[in-house]
Amino acid sequence: MKLTTFDEADLPSQPKHDPASKDCRLVGDILSRVGDKWSMLVVMTLLDGPLHFNELKRAIRGVSQQMLSRNLRALERDGLVTRTVHVGVPVRVEYALSDLGRSLSGPVKALSSWAIDSGPVIEASRKVYDGAHDEA
Repeated sequence: MKLTTFDEADLPSQPKHDPASKDCRLVGDILSRVGDKWSMLVVMTLLDGPLHFNELKRAIRGVSQQMLSRNLRALERDGLVTRTVHVGVPVRVEYALSDLGRSLSGPVKALSSWAIDSGPVIEASRKVYDGAHDEA
């Protein structure tokens, strides 16, 4: 069998991704927001419709009031969540996904499905890795 040699210049050019580019930084910034544990749970919970703060807090077990407030503000700032204040006694605040937030539902559901489907393989890989590194 004859081996063929080639020059890298003969290869089709591949787009290079510069991690320092503006686009890469933007993607990283957005993924850190939507990939955050609590933000993901807020988005998934609001897929069923608007909720008041306490309803949302009850629906997302384990989230503190401060963490939920912080995440809702960040999601609102990014345009993913809308906040509506209903005047009355007491004042009630309702949160809902914006159109942009709803457009995130497809990727979030796809990522959730991937995580559920891949979970057993990832867990098995972790056990193998941990076993190999515990012996070292």
